[in-house]
Amino acid sequence: MVYEQAYAYGSQGSAIRALFEYGRQRAALVGREKICDFSLGNPSTPPPQAVLEAFRSVLEEDPMATHGYTSAVGCDELRSALAESLTRRFGMAFAPGDLFITCGAAPALTACFGALTLGHETEFIALAPFFPEYKVFAETFGGKLRVVPADEKDFQIDFAALEGTLNPRTQAVVINSPNNPSGVVYTEETLRKLGELLRQKSREAGHPIYLISDEPYRELTYGGVKTPFVPDYYDDTLVCYSWSKCLSLPGDRLGYVLVPEKAADAKKVFAAVAGASRMLGHVCAPSLIQKAVARCVDVMPDLRVYEKNRNLLLEALPKMGYECAKPDGAFYLFFRAPWGDGASFGAAAKEKDLLAVPAGSFGCPNHLRIAYCVDTEVVERSLPVFEALIKEKR
Repeated sequence: MVYEQAYAYGSQGSAIRALFEYGRQRAALVGREKICDFSLGNPSTPPPQAVLEAFRSVLEEDPMATHGYTSAVGCDELRSALAESLTRRFGMAFAPGDLFITCGAAPALTACFGALTLGHETEFIALAPFFPEYKVFAETFGGKLRVVPADEKDFQIDFAALEGTLNPRTQAVVINSPNNPSGVVYTEETLRKLGELLRQKSREAGHPIYLISDEPYRELTYGGVKTPFVPDYYDDTLVCYSWSKCLSLPGDRLGYVLVPEKAADAKKVFAAVAGASRMLGHVCAPSLIQKAVARCVDVMPDLRVYEKNRNLLLEALPKMGYECAKPDGAFYLFFRAPWGDGASFGAAAKEKDLLAVPAGSFGCPNHLRIAYCVDTEVVERSLPVFEALIKEKR
């Protein structure tokens, strides 16, 4: 006998990962150079030189400190450097005690859901399009995830639908900006309106409705667009972050939860985040990675390849007839399937060795996602395939 929910998660897997694994197997048969694989959001640029130098310097220091346990909440060096950086960058005072270091954004999010779950009636709200794993994270401690349909005009927020979904059982709304899968950045106007709505609904519910801000792409923006800092617009915000994308360290698994002091019941929430992490088997994030990143908290990513790829796709696909959301951030392009069904278009593309993820699991079954964090040559090679696909439909 096994836990049936765990079996379901393990046997069904992720649509993104399934397509990625298919791409690996297909490449072994026909050659990587014949596959246009846009499945996985795996950074294609190396870590910045400063990061590599930080790793080398840490490895030359006391091995007992480098490879030993840190405090469960994270090493003092990283938490202090990060608090100073956030304070300097965003003009809001943060302390090391506001930060819980995790093994990436996924454990950070799961810990926040766990900290806020009051029982099987607890509800969390995601806004389509959303990262499919939110459902798994929300259900880990017995909560439920409700999904607000996408605003397919500009992929901001459908506030009428959100207002109709919020209720006294809602513990938190999770947002992701820059967004995976759309690449859209929520505007200041959107965040102000969201903050006003959540304050109103918190008063009606008689308890705070938290905002969980999932921000692994915060530094990946283009064309002068800046990602607004969500706690500026709503006090009861928990920030979940990862260095996977900005420093190209996805396999090294390091992130954090920020619980600002001004959030309701901040100290209790922070302790609950720590407790939920403990329940998940967290001991501490890897010491080597913590100590290296502590020296790189202000290092920014090199976006030149991503921006070049984005611009190539944005210039070419609409001319062919594809409808695309404008990706001001992250490294994803979200487009409507020319014949209305993302799954069937994805299957047709797959037959031509072009791998784009159908967005049904993201909450938008008529769209697909391209992860353009690839070599530019892959983007260039894909364009004739995209054109052939849409011409076949016509």
